[in-house]
Amino acid sequence: MKNYIVKRLLLIPFTLLGILALNFIIIQFAPGGPVEHVLAKYQGMNVDAKGQFSGNVNMASTTNSRYQGARGIPDEMIKELEKQFGFDKPASYRFFKMIADYAIFDFGKSFYQDKTVAQLIKERLPVSISLGLWSTLIIYLISIPLGIKKAVADGSEFDIWTSFAVILGAAIPVFLFAVFLIVFLAGGTYLQWFPLHGLTSDNFDTLSWWEKIIDYFWHITLPVLTMVVGGFASLTMLTKNSFLDEINKPYVLTARAKGLSENAVLYGHVFRNAMLIVIAGFPTLLIKMLFTGSLLIEVIFSLNGLGLLGYEAIMTRDYPVIFGTLYIFALLGLILKLISDITYSLIDPRINFDKIS
Repeated sequence: MKNYIVKRLLLIPFTLLGILALNFIIIQFAPGGPVEHVLAKYQGMNVDAKGQFSGNVNMASTTNSRYQGARGIPDEMIKELEKQFGFDKPASYRFFKMIADYAIFDFGKSFYQDKTVAQLIKERLPVSISLGLWSTLIIYLISIPLGIKKAVADGSEFDIWTSFAVILGAAIPVFLFAVFLIVFLAGGTYLQWFPLHGLTSDNFDTLSWWEKIIDYFWHITLPVLTMVVGGFASLTMLTKNSFLDEINKPYVLTARAKGLSENAVLYGHVFRNAMLIVIAGFPTLLIKMLFTGSLLIEVIFSLNGLGLLGYEAIMTRDYPVIFGTLYIFALLGLILKLISDITYSLIDPRINFDKIS
């Protein structure tokens, strides 16, 4: 196992290099870069997500420049903008400089905010960690026992009624459920039991330690509840199907024939094998909850997390933030995948990754 861990750790830098290189190449062909955005603001226009300009300015005579919105703009100003954003250097130079900086975790400075990318990530990280960790923990605490119970009681009334709840949870869009909670529980129309925005109250620093804990959980209740409802269904059914598949195997019949109790069979033999596929999905679920899955939740509940940071950076073509967050997402994903493989071998010692690799 040690050899496998060393190999995976050595592969991480090369994998990150490939991810960054691919995205860097794609970015070079994406319209609406930071220079265009500054020119658009200067001209009083807007730039959409596709890099298309809208406004009252005539764009017909912009063909003399490679930038949209450059009509009537002095060449000196355009060159100054290129120098400001680093586009006066060749793409190859910019890429290798970025790689050299990222090797020492220097992500540069945001194009539009007077902060470094590291500062922005540090500010937004607590929100994403709060949403992601609590949501993932609660989803696993609900889905695994529920999935096991549904497998044991397959075809019973309990299985049928809980399947209805699982299907309902999977069918309801996350944003729709979030709006429902806001309308009924956050002062939208009826009750005002929970706050509508933020991770803490404005007077958080003046509260005692136990009041801070209450205030924190008071604020994250609705966002976490929304993410749990949107994420527990698939894991529940995965757990159920995995246990059903193991329960019907010959070794289970043999264990029962030896006189072992159902609990001994279920948790002594079936659990270890059935949980492998469930553990396999842990890194994907956690990354989803930490970043991509929390984007809508952060927008709806006004929470400034990493998902919203990355989305805003893409919309404004804030390249340092885009690549900085991409680097962090990819690195965490690779590390979590390695942790998942290590957990495999801990649960089932028969799995030897050294032989596989």
